[in-house]
Amino acid sequence: MNLDEFKTNCQITWCPGCGNFAVFSALKKALLELKLKPSDVLVVYGIGCHGHMVNYLKTFGFDGRALPVATGAKLANKNLTVIVIAGDGDQLGEGGNHLIHAAKRNTDITCLLHNNQLYALTVGQSSPTSEKSFKSRSAPKGVQEEPLNSVALALAANSSFVARAFAGNVRNLTKIFVEAIKHKGFSFVDILQPCVTLNYLNTYNYFYPKVYDINEANFDFKNKASAFEKSFEWGEKIPIGIFYKKERETFEEFFPQTKEKPLGKVDIENINIDNLLKEFS
Repeated sequence: MNLDEFKTNCQITWCPGCGNFAVFSALKKALLELKLKPSDVLVVYGIGCHGHMVNYLKTFGFDGRALPVATGAKLANKNLTVIVIAGDGDQLGEGGNHLIHAAKRNTDITCLLHNNQLYALTVGQSSPTSEKSFKSRSAPKGVQEEPLNSVALALAANSSFVARAFAGNVRNLTKIFVEAIKHKGFSFVDILQPCVTLNYLNTYNYFYPKVYDINEANFDFKNKASAFEKSFEWGEKIPIGIFYKKERETFEEFFPQTKEKPLGKVDIENINIDNLLKEFS
C-alpha cells in the first residue's frame, strides 16, 4: 500500500497554506501506518471547509451531522474504523450536544476537530472557540465572551482519549492520529489549524513559539485531574499531545446484539414481531 491509495482525482480547492492540508496529509499517513485499506474506513464529515475532504480522501464517506451518523454506523458495523472530521463551528456550536453524548457513551469513534477558531466556510464569523476581543464579521467590535475550551469539555464529558495537535507539525499530528485511531473508545483530538485567509490572529507564527509537546516531558496522561489542569494552559505556552487516555467499555460492547458481531450481520430471518405489534397497536 502507498498514500496514493487514499487519493481521489478531485482537485483540492482549499486556500494555499490552509491547515487542512496538513490534517489531510497526516490522516493518510496514519491510515497507511495502521495498514488500513480504504474499504476498512468510514469517514463522516461535518459542515465547513474541512468537509470538502469527502471529495479528496478515498474511503467510505458521508457528509452531514457527523457524530450521530458515525455512532449509527459503528453500531451497525463495529468492524469499520470510523473517523469524524468536524470543526469548531459545526461540532462545538450547533453540534455541541452531539460531542458531549458521544464522549459520554464511549462509542469507538475518532473525532478530529479542525479548530481554526472561526467559521471559515461562511467567510469569517466568530465561532465558539474565537478568542475574546477577536474582531470578525459577526463581532465587528470584538468577541465579548471567553472561548470554549474544547479539551476541557471533552474531558468533562468523559471522553476516554483526549489530545491536542498542531497543523504546523505533521509528524506529531500523524503520531497523535495513530494513537487516537488505535484507542478502543471515543477519541477526541483538538487540532490547532490556522485559517490563513480569515484568521489574522491565530496564525502559524502565533502558534510556533507557543506550542510544546507535554508527552516529551513524561506527562501522566492517566491522571484526569492533571489533564484538566493542563487543558486550561493557554497564553505564552500552549500544550499539545495526549492529555488523557483510559480504556473502558465501549458503547457497542454494552449491547448483546452488537458485542459479538456487527449488527448488519445478525440473523433476523427467524425473528417474529407479531406479538410486539399487537401489544403496541
